[in-house]
Amino acid sequence: MAAEEVTLSSHIQHHLTNAKMCSTDAGLAFNKACADSGFWTWHVDTLAWSIGLGLVFLWIFRSAAKKSTTGVPGKFQCFIEMIVEFVGDNVRDTYHGNSKLIAPLALTIFVWVFLMNLMDLVPVDFLPAFAGFVGETAFGMDSHDVYMKIVPTTDLNMTAALAIGVFLLMIGYSIKIKGIGGFIAELTLHPFSTKNKIGMIFLIPCNLLLETIALFAKPFSLALRLFGNLYAGEMIFILIGAIGLMQLPLHFIWAAFHILVIVLQAFVFMMLTIVYLSMASAKDSH
Repeated sequence: MAAEEVTLSSHIQHHLTNAKMCSTDAGLAFNKACADSGFWTWHVDTLAWSIGLGLVFLWIFRSAAKKSTTGVPGKFQCFIEMIVEFVGDNVRDTYHGNSKLIAPLALTIFVWVFLMNLMDLVPVDFLPAFAGFVGETAFGMDSHDVYMKIVPTTDLNMTAALAIGVFLLMIGYSIKIKGIGGFIAELTLHPFSTKNKIGMIFLIPCNLLLETIALFAKPFSLALRLFGNLYAGEMIFILIGAIGLMQLPLHFIWAAFHILVIVLQAFVFMMLTIVYLSMASAKDSH
């Protein structure tokens, strides 16, 4: 019984471990050799899959743009136009500033996050097992020491990087629209205010604390919401994969439900990005 528990535990742990690369005194090191490498450890599978899927996104939309016609559009062009119009409608309804960046940014976020989430539908053992086979036959590695996570959004580093990017845009738009003075005033003079100058001096620290927490809560919510939902879905796929030959029927049943999460989380991340940037662009956020 204990052996089965260890086997199941090791199976889950293997699938939840990223392929790592780091720099040591002996040169570049990988996976277990990076256990004590500290902060500067690269999750090469997350980087490879996210960059690759980003290139797929660019290739798909570039192909659609090159093949677009003014006459009766084909099915592929119609599909791409539907996505663009869907994102454009949400931007027009939600973003109340004036920026040429928001619509392309929203489209990029929605499609890119969707593609990264979509990798969750690939049978959980397929590509990691293939990577282990290649590592064993081509490089003489132990297949159990070869790791590959193919869903970038199940890596908190990836979702945090996306959220930090949005956070920096929020700060940039706030300073651009309101100026540095306006941005500081927004953090210190709201939500509590009084016409009494002495009273306002005592309220400023409270306002700064509350507004700073609210400001930093936005990227935290973006990163953790996307990561948590996709990580939970991936865990269920891993548990299904642990049962062996019966995994494919159950995989397809869970995938039918999980496709809603995949689309919804891409949409939510896009919409919250638009909302946060709209709030940052408003001259009076209160």
